[in-house]
Amino acid sequence: MKKFIQLSLLMVPIVVFSQQNWYKSSPSDQLWMNVGNAGFTSQKVNYTSLAIDSSGQPYIAFQDYSNSDRATVMKFDGTNWVVLGQEGFSAGAAFYLSLAISPSGEPYLAYMDSINSNKATVMKFDGINWVNVGNAGFSPGIAQFTNLAFGPAGQPFVAFGGSCSSPSAATVMKFDGNNWVYIGTAGFSAGTADYISLAFSKTGQPYVAYQDVGNSFNLTVMKFDGTNWVNEGPAGCSGDTVKFTSLAFSPSGQPFVAYQDWGSSYKSTVMKYDGLNWVVVGNPGFSTGGIQFTSLAFGPSGEPYVAFEDWGNVSEANVMKFNGTIWEHVGIGNISAGNVTCTSLAFSPSGQPYLAYCDWFNSGKATVMKCDFPTEDNDFKQSELILFPDPVTTFLNVDLIKIVGKIKVLEVYDIQGKIMSCSQTKQDKVILNTNDYPDGFYILKVKTENSNYIAKFCKN
Repeated sequence: MKKFIQLSLLMVPIVVFSQQNWYKSSPSDQLWMNVGNAGFTSQKVNYTSLAIDSSGQPYIAFQDYSNSDRATVMKFDGTNWVVLGQEGFSAGAAFYLSLAISPSGEPYLAYMDSINSNKATVMKFDGINWVNVGNAGFSPGIAQFTNLAFGPAGQPFVAFGGSCSSPSAATVMKFDGNNWVYIGTAGFSAGTADYISLAFSKTGQPYVAYQDVGNSFNLTVMKFDGTNWVNEGPAGCSGDTVKFTSLAFSPSGQPFVAYQDWGSSYKSTVMKYDGLNWVVVGNPGFSTGGIQFTSLAFGPSGEPYVAFEDWGNVSEANVMKFNGTIWEHVGIGNISAGNVTCTSLAFSPSGQPYLAYCDWFNSGKATVMKCDFPTEDNDFKQSELILFPDPVTTFLNVDLIKIVGKIKVLEVYDIQGKIMSCSQTKQDKVILNTNDYPDGFYILKVKTENSNYIAKFCKN
């Protein structure tokens, strides 16, 4: 039985809302919701990596604490998260996991392989088992920050730091069908390359972005011209130290890089290459506070989205997009129930953003969420609703004085999208009784014939 908002501060009866949609509707009438259960893994995880296949099925790879830090991959079958193949299928502990789906639909996983001297290993799921792609431990030396992507011909490429010719320098290799071979020269960067991110341009050129120790830990981006790796723009283009680099190409073919910006108090900054120089997209340091674990992807309308752990909001997950003028939150600010690490962002073929992370509100287990509205529509307003106290224990005061409209429809949803209450009022203030609500986050939506409004609150 749905519960109803019970009181008006002015004691005017609230009329139960009928099912007709007389109020202003919006395609953005949804928020971030869990995909399956939050914290669905058996124990805590690390190095989460998210990928979505052409049918829209999400997959997550992680270092599995319940299997001696070996690799496990799970997929969402529409109802539950299920193990793909075997739990803990890697031969030894796996670090820096990078998951990608091949053009033919096979999941591939690259990682630093502890049982093979911390060299690179790539495995794929053949429909029954996880099998090695070429030799295990194929890199010339330690392979930190392994990053996997597929080239235009469908071949898997792996970038990593660490090679025999220059310790910790950038190296890229591809599988030619029989062996892993170098793209250009092993260890092509001027010095140590950390936080390597690999992506392909529209014309099929491989690019890497990384923290360039040889250039004062600044950002450097390089591309392979068919013979050699060359700088795209000046080396060390960020002007200050970077970490957690994430490279992606816009639909128009421009390379973008998101990173933790030490020159902006460790906040998030995104740059793009305009053909001559690397320029900042919007403002530098646009996040609320310092960030970690940046993950950059492009939405269906071509806007860049960035996910990260947000220090400015007690290390919870956050996703922001650039609307052409400013960076704005996707959904209502923070997404997760508590602090997170290892955020990984991907879009489904239908344009829904998905976010995976290590969920410390759920003992460090894996959680995946999705935002199931067309995020280019920003019809819901977030500033006009006033809720107090927040967190709430029993009675939540809802101030509607700034809401435009004679009749207000109030709907409360839990974080899974289940409706908790539904009612309507003509008054400017109401009290919501949350006594029977389980502890957690809730969404209040207020709809009128003129506008839509939304707010988030916590019950504890």
